[in-house]
Amino acid sequence: MTWPTPNLTPEAFTHLKNTSLGKLVRDHLLTQIMAGTLQPGQPLREPDLVEQLQVSRVPVREALRELESMGLVVSRKHSGVYIRELTTQEVHDLYQFRALMDSHAGRIVTQLPQAQQTELIDKLLACTTAMDDAVETGNTQVYYNANLQFHWLFIEYAGNQEIAKSYREVIQKLHLARVKNLSSKDHRIQSNTEHKQIVRALIDSHASIGGAARCAELLSHHVINAHERLSDM
Repeated sequence: MTWPTPNLTPEAFTHLKNTSLGKLVRDHLLTQIMAGTLQPGQPLREPDLVEQLQVSRVPVREALRELESMGLVVSRKHSGVYIRELTTQEVHDLYQFRALMDSHAGRIVTQLPQAQQTELIDKLLACTTAMDDAVETGNTQVYYNANLQFHWLFIEYAGNQEIAKSYREVIQKLHLARVKNLSSKDHRIQSNTEHKQIVRALIDSHASIGGAARCAELLSHHVINAHERLSDM
């Protein structure tokens, strides 16, 4: 999954002009959440944000309301707004839901035209290589970004916009739990081993009976395994 980055093309500048200040503040805070700068349970104090971002209280409040509707922050009466902390049951349910979406996407991409599938495989292999390199250098954030991209490619190439929307929402909620999950080098190595098995299953899907089911099954098991690794920490 890729996230918006600054791009001063004419088209991007036009989009920027047409974007409300509240949405810009929301995107700024969302980027910090996804980068791990803002941690679960951390307060988002309105006066601090106003001073830091040099905006009025109105866009800050608009941004916080949107983040709350996305399930990423929680407003506590007489206390303020905090980065949301997911319960154990919520994390379990989100991983289960994500496993279903990953499995479905894995089955769909095995049915893509050969040229499209080859393009996808090349991109997936680039992700696994990037993750191997990140393991060697000990760069958890680079690994995490490549890991996000790996899974998002399946969703993107599956081509279902409603699934893509739901998937993005689930990943946003699971973000901090998944960073913790990949913080162990052994976990990163095991996770990328599973990624490579998934790519191999996709490559072999046309040559073997039940190849589509195998790819879908590996993706589903990979997500469940990720949750189990998290639970063991």
